[in-house]
Amino acid sequence: MYDFHMEISREQVLHIGRLARLGLQPAEIDRLTSQLSDILGHFEALGAVDTADVEPTAHPLPLQNIMRTDSVASSLTREEALSNAPEVEDGLIRVRAVLE
Repeated sequence: MYDFHMEISREQVLHIGRLARLGLQPAEIDRLTSQLSDILGHFEALGAVDTADVEPTAHPLPLQNIMRTDSVASSLTREEALSNAPEVEDGLIRVRAVLE
């Protein structure tokens, strides 16, 4: 296994924290410096992989939509649908006004 480790500085972590508007405590800065360095090391390891013969793709597995057939089925009558509404007016569901 390869041991890739890219270092990120404490100042870079502080800069990233300022950009993200995070109030980082000193202990958090030290922890994040180590964690972000490890994460960047993983990306560096990925960069070392030979992908010359690998076709670019958006997803590693082939995808396709699976849809059921569209068939006619029984539905509620107007009266049944309106019976569930809290308020009905002139055969329609009455809702509270959203614009005044």
